[in-house]
Amino acid sequence: MKIPDKKGVETTVKNIFGFLFPNNEDLINLEINIEDKTLNDHLAVIFCGNEKKQLQFLTSLKSTRNTLIKDAEYILESDPAAKEIAEVIHIYPGFFAIYCYRIAHIINGMSIPLVSRIITEYAHMKTGIDIHPGATIGNPVSIDHGTGIVIGETARIGNHVKIYQGVTLGALSVDKSKALIKRHPTIEDNVILYAGCTILGGETVVGKNSIIGGNVWLTESIGPYSVVYHKSEIIVRNQSDFNEPINFVI
Repeated sequence: MKIPDKKGVETTVKNIFGFLFPNNEDLINLEINIEDKTLNDHLAVIFCGNEKKQLQFLTSLKSTRNTLIKDAEYILESDPAAKEIAEVIHIYPGFFAIYCYRIAHIINGMSIPLVSRIITEYAHMKTGIDIHPGATIGNPVSIDHGTGIVIGETARIGNHVKIYQGVTLGALSVDKSKALIKRHPTIEDNVILYAGCTILGGETVVGKNSIIGGNVWLTESIGPYSVVYHKSEIIVRNQSDFNEPINFVI
C-alpha cells in the first residue's frame, strides 16, 4: 500500500478530530454521518484508494467516538482542575494523545503500520506523550499532564487506569530478537501510576486496584491492591548550624 504524505496524514488527523468533536453544542450528542463527503475526502489521504479499509474505519468511528467520550468524562472526573468536558476534549494534551492512539490503533490493526506510526508520532510531537499504536489500552483511561509518558508496543492497560507525567511502560532490554514477543508490562484495572514511575518487562503485571508511587522502578509483578512507593530522605537544617561545605555542580 502506498504511504501517504506525512503532512497530509497529520492534517487528516486534525480534520477527523474536528469532525468527531465539533466546537458547538453537539459535542456530546453528535450523530456521525459516515457518508459525509468531506470526511471521506480526508480519509482518502490515509487509505490511498483502498475503499474496503476506508469503509471499515468509517464504520468504527461511532464506537470510537463513544469510547473517547468515556475517556474525556473520566479525565473530567479525575482532575479537580478540569471544569467541563469541552475543556478536556479541546485543550487537554492527554486527551489528544489518547484520541491519536485510538484511531492509530484501529489503522494498525488493518496492517497499515507506517500510517499508524505517523499518527502517534504526530501526537508525540504535539504533546510529549509517546504511545505505540500496537499497545492495548482499555476504557476509560486518564492521562493527566502527560509530558514524558512512554507506552511500549506490547503494553496492556486495563480499564479505569490513571497515568501521570513521566511514566514509562517499557522493556527490560532493547533486543531486536524480542520484536515478536511481549516485552512491555501489563497494567490491570483501576490502577494509578504516579509521576515518574518506570515499569519494565513483558512478564511484569501490576495487579488491579494497585497504586504505584512517584519515581518507583518496578521490574517484577505485584498482586492486586498493592501500594508501591519510593521512600527518599529529605533533611532540613538551619543554615546557622550548618558548617559542612556544599558543592553545586551545574
